[in-house]
Amino acid sequence: MLEKITQSANYIKEKIKETPEIGIILGTGLGGLVEKIETETKIPYAEIPNFPISTVKGHGGNLIFGKLNGKNIVAMQGRFHYYEGYIAQEITFPVRVLKFLGIKRLFVSNASGGVNPEFEIGDIMIITDHINLIPNPLIGPNNEKLGPRFPDMSEPYDKKMIKIVEEAAKEEGITVRKGVYCAVTGPTFETPAEYRYFRIIGADAVGMSTVPEVIVARHMGLPVFAVSIITDLGVPGKIVEVSHEHVLEAAKKSEGKMTLLIKKLIERLDD
Repeated sequence: MLEKITQSANYIKEKIKETPEIGIILGTGLGGLVEKIETETKIPYAEIPNFPISTVKGHGGNLIFGKLNGKNIVAMQGRFHYYEGYIAQEITFPVRVLKFLGIKRLFVSNASGGVNPEFEIGDIMIITDHINLIPNPLIGPNNEKLGPRFPDMSEPYDKKMIKIVEEAAKEEGITVRKGVYCAVTGPTFETPAEYRYFRIIGADAVGMSTVPEVIVARHMGLPVFAVSIITDLGVPGKIVEVSHEHVLEAAKKSEGKMTLLIKKLIERLDD
């Protein structure tokens, strides 16, 4: 794997001018952030050696390099999922490449179903912890050059960045929730019994991404901030039929607020 990561990173380095400081995975809810980036280089995933190809509607499939609030960033316009047929190591391969490009922090976004009865559709939830029900991307031989065999996960989501976003949200009058995200394989949306189960085991929201990427980021020592838009509810009495189009439509309504909070976070980070 190390050879493939290096090959991909070297290819990209030949096409960019500056080293990115921050990596952003533009999942559902952060697509509009692309318009705020002063884009310098765009590289389609299909051109990058060893990179997977995104197959999901709403995921653009490009690496975007540029500036946002004065910081050099690289944004993944589209991510990869276990339900697409990729193994966990393939899903998370781009995160390793971003680390080899020089990023110091990773931001991640997604859409999820709320199982906390206090949540409403359109809520923005800062992820403070997770439950992983997707195969762990670290299963298999470990390369110490990438990270330790048994990485610590006592702080999967960076408390300093969470505090910055909470303060920015308060200043801007944006209500944010905090909670535990449960990652499942998909691609089916959850049954009522599954929603009840996720709530019982401690989740506030459930989705089909993010956690494998966070595990690999922490394995490599990258601090992570992650945020989720609640696009549907898995709460008794509020469960309705859900489609992917419904999720995209619900996420878009909160996209502006989420984009603003990410911009504020970048603005307030120390170099």
